[in-house]
Amino acid sequence: MSRASLIGLSTYGRGDNKRYSLPAEYVSAVRRAGGVPVLLTPGMPPPGDWLERLDGLILSGGGDIDPARYGGAPHEALYAIDAQRDAFEFALLAAALARRMPLLAICRGLQVLNVHLGGTLHEHLPDVYGEQVAHRAPPREPTPHALRIAPGSRLAALLGGEAAVASSWHHQGIDTLGRGLTPVAWAPDGLIEAVELADYPWLAAVQWHPELTADKDPAQQALFDALVAAGQ
Repeated sequence: MSRASLIGLSTYGRGDNKRYSLPAEYVSAVRRAGGVPVLLTPGMPPPGDWLERLDGLILSGGGDIDPARYGGAPHEALYAIDAQRDAFEFALLAAALARRMPLLAICRGLQVLNVHLGGTLHEHLPDVYGEQVAHRAPPREPTPHALRIAPGSRLAALLGGEAAVASSWHHQGIDTLGRGLTPVAWAPDGLIEAVELADYPWLAAVQWHPELTADKDPAQQALFDALVAAGQ
């Protein structure tokens, strides 16, 4: 009998309430997949030998990346910028990629991946895409929208087709693509909603929040199931 996969999940920073946190839906989705969640908090020692004990990694959603990391500009809509979290997650991602660890990047996690690989972000989507598609409901709540998925992509195979519904909760997104990334899903307004990395064993990076609907939608749960299976 194989042991359960240990899946690291990056958490939010301490913030004003001085508590590390992560929405329970992430943990529940990993548990349903048969994995054991391990919370990774900003401020931990740099990734080294301890990372070898994990079988997979989830870069979670949360606040915005400091725009200085991608040559962006300050914007009044930016929120929850956390230098400690940025430093930890970019180091964590670099170490995980070097080890070719199975990786699921969600919302902010996709943005961290894109910026790490030299890409840039739109600081505030309504400034570029208008209001054709609501990528989050005011003031900052999730909202559903359709997805178009590239035929033949790993994502299409995981989600079981070339269309899906995303639970969307973000105000930023990919502008220029990072090195080696291929877009594989789009919102109705044309925003890139998922990317894959060429020649990488197992990686899925999505702009939406699959954990929010994974308990009711097998297609969204399949992302966590596949991550855990890849780590076994």
